[in-house]
Amino acid sequence: MKTRITEMFGIEHPIIQGGMHYVGFAEMASAVSNAGGLGIITALTLGTPEKLANEIARCKDMTDKPFGVNLTFLPTVNAPDYPGLVRVIIEGGVKVVETAGNNPVQVLPFFKDAGVKVIHKCTSVRHSLKAQAIGCDAVSVDGFECGGHPGEDDVPNMILLPRAADELEIPFVASGGQADARSLVASLAMGADGINMGTRFIATQEAPVHENVKRAIVAASELDTRLVMRPLRNTERVMTNDAVERLLEKERKLGPNLKFEDIIDEVAGVYPRIMTQGDMDAGAWSCGMVAGLINDIPTCKELIDRIMSEADQIIRGRLAGFVNA
Repeated sequence: MKTRITEMFGIEHPIIQGGMHYVGFAEMASAVSNAGGLGIITALTLGTPEKLANEIARCKDMTDKPFGVNLTFLPTVNAPDYPGLVRVIIEGGVKVVETAGNNPVQVLPFFKDAGVKVIHKCTSVRHSLKAQAIGCDAVSVDGFECGGHPGEDDVPNMILLPRAADELEIPFVASGGQADARSLVASLAMGADGINMGTRFIATQEAPVHENVKRAIVAASELDTRLVMRPLRNTERVMTNDAVERLLEKERKLGPNLKFEDIIDEVAGVYPRIMTQGDMDAGAWSCGMVAGLINDIPTCKELIDRIMSEADQIIRGRLAGFVNA
């Protein structure tokens, strides 16, 4: 299947792996890329330019296919060494960067000069248009269903994707609620040129996370995520657990007086305990509503092959049948 995204990134299938905290290591990215998608290493999980450079080198040892790096720009006092991270991405020969968080305009000239394509994550049409205006090559449009940060507009992809298609000239991929061939075909029908999957890729054999995490996703339904930090206007969709329910109770009790310090135990520094050690009640971790569509733990190749095969069947069979009826 050829789309503007497969052509732009030099990949076989229009499927991108989301840049997930404590998931986007070389093992994950290379498995997705070897299966024909675009794997993503998560820069801020590595933390330093030196560690990111090593991870890029490891990934290149594991695949000869294109892969990218996620670089999230956070409003923080103790900022990462962003210039150093940009430098090692370019020096490592990475040709695709997924940016997220704050506006990436300051780093775009460096990536442009190095021939690096930039796809920026957006949760609204207005932010997508801004990304287009500053020179991003593509955008990842995140609907309200998505795991992680869905923004504050609460617009689901059935509305957001067609609106993006109406307004954008650059290609975009659909993110949030993406799990299978139906997701891909529906997203293409609404104007996207591919899909970005996060939660679905955590529940794969190669995902470098504890088995408890994978089993929790398979066991979950579409009703098992919660929105936290809404009072702080930093909304995040997470898997429910004891810590998340405690967090929500604090939000209810403190109301407008809530401060980040009140919930720090439930949200700060918990990812290693969850993703590495399998402590599923350690705190809040990002998970999409799409967990309700995830029922197995295949290899990345099995998953992507299945999506592409079933997408072909839907397009040539079910949809073509409606036209010919």
